[in-house]
Amino acid sequence: MTDTAAALSYHDVELAARRLEGAAHRTPVLTSTTADKLSGGTLFFKCENYQRMGAFKFRGAYNAIAKFDDAQRAAGVVTFSSGNHAQAIALSAKLAGIKSVIIMPNDAPALKVKATKEYGGEVVTYDRYTEDREAIGRRLSEERGMTLVPPYDHPDVIAGQGTAAKELFEETGELDILLVCLGGGGLLAGCALAARALSPNCKVIGVEPEAGNDGQQSLRLGEIVHIAVPKTIADGAMVTHLGVHNFEVIKHHVDDIVTVSDAQLASSMAFFAERMKMVVEPTGCLAAAAALHGVVDVRGKRVGILISGGNVDLSRFAELVTAAA
Repeated sequence: MTDTAAALSYHDVELAARRLEGAAHRTPVLTSTTADKLSGGTLFFKCENYQRMGAFKFRGAYNAIAKFDDAQRAAGVVTFSSGNHAQAIALSAKLAGIKSVIIMPNDAPALKVKATKEYGGEVVTYDRYTEDREAIGRRLSEERGMTLVPPYDHPDVIAGQGTAAKELFEETGELDILLVCLGGGGLLAGCALAARALSPNCKVIGVEPEAGNDGQQSLRLGEIVHIAVPKTIADGAMVTHLGVHNFEVIKHHVDDIVTVSDAQLASSMAFFAERMKMVVEPTGCLAAAAALHGVVDVRGKRVGILISGGNVDLSRFAELVTAAA
């Protein structure tokens, strides 16, 4: 096990939970008789779509910024994100009274760009298909003296995200399976740390879009696999590779990674809207889709499902849900 994997532990998640107390919402855990009948399991949905700024990303962003020293606070924070981490950093920076610069793709959902600006973030756009957002982030960090807090490849971000699973297990007790949405791996890595401490026998499974199965390939190969930018409705999972910190945790503590189709994501969005009266974005449906569509056999199992967020343009939401009906 590398130094990175050894350094990150459930203790970091516990410390993050203390920092987040009073700042982050303790989001609800919901159940659905219909979902249980469809899947054959007993499902517990951890609804991070009800988190501040509408996604789990607030947890990691706030935890990272809360650890800034005076010099870092004076200079501010910079990040890159397609939307949810962008909003999370902008809001967390606003609460901390510091400046934030957010690098966002020029095709990011309008709702997410608007919210990021309203939280006080300075938005810098780029072309996700021709430009390297990480390189832009490093350049701006050096030019402006700001601290770069990436969306997932950061120990403090991982620890913060793990508090979602910590809360889930505290409410449900031990589970047989934990399904977690997977993009860059911050949520999956953090939740795996919490699962190993609070429900040691729980099988932890990441779920990513079929078009972007870099995580699945990486876990099976034992090293990080890079892919082209995937084309999927799950805009929060349009990443080309897992983070280094994330993968070190994932390869030691995650049991499997599976994929779901865009059609299954849209169908799950419609299910949440119709049966549970919730707006969930496509990326937020990844874990649920695996259970609702039988990609993971959950029959007879107690299953935790991370709903990662609910930030989606209403016109886009209506379009996807209508097509899935």
